[in-house]
Amino acid sequence: MRIGRALTRLSITSWNIHRGRGEDGVIDPARTADVLLREVVAEPANLLVLQEADEERPPHRGILDLADIEARTGLRHVHGDRTGRWGDESHGFLGVIFLAGAEIEVEEMALLDLPGHCHRGAVILDIRKDGCPLRVVGTHLSLSQMLRIAQMRTLGQHLFRRNARPTVLCGDLNEWRPWGGTAFSRRVLGDVLGERFTGPATATFPVRRPLLPLDRFLAAGGARVLQAQVLDGEGIRMASDHRPLRAEIEVSATR
Repeated sequence: MRIGRALTRLSITSWNIHRGRGEDGVIDPARTADVLLREVVAEPANLLVLQEADEERPPHRGILDLADIEARTGLRHVHGDRTGRWGDESHGFLGVIFLAGAEIEVEEMALLDLPGHCHRGAVILDIRKDGCPLRVVGTHLSLSQMLRIAQMRTLGQHLFRRNARPTVLCGDLNEWRPWGGTAFSRRVLGDVLGERFTGPATATFPVRRPLLPLDRFLAAGGARVLQAQVLDGEGIRMASDHRPLRAEIEVSATR
């Protein structure tokens, strides 16, 4: 029975940190963390979603000093339980990591393996803010369109089997076409939330002169992307091959 509608807004920042490898070819996770603190979360976000934040090969060790990041930002690493990580030495699941602000209540986390010759995955986080439920899916999709289609079909089937709630899909989606291509269509994702996932296509790659909208925020089911801002800075242009993307999300849901 409908007894009212909850409404809230939150900010989410997504960044592919390229496993600490900068534009100069130097692998320096300490530099990445410094840029993250000075430029990327200088304006605090409610959620931070990182990709390529664990090493590429098993055991997929984490590369950042998360304790320092937590202490200096007030964000908390939400993968503390072993069930929320790929392995004991990982910080997330196949490089995808969430950090959340104090105002975010984490209800449930699920990890989903995605098909492909390179091991890819999605982290599905059910949260609440101001009493409003939201599902945030952080992922890093394949460079191949055919694999992206298979990966999104896998994700769609997973979401279809769960209770519906407003949903945001974000991360390095590796889709260069502004209209999104077949991978994000209702035909592939399935009629999960009764509508197509939509959001702006803002260029984030390559880092020095962005031309392609590889990083995205897409929303459906009562969530809406109000705006997406590509972040820039001297350190950002050196620390990774992608620029970070910050989105303002509006969430409404029947309670």
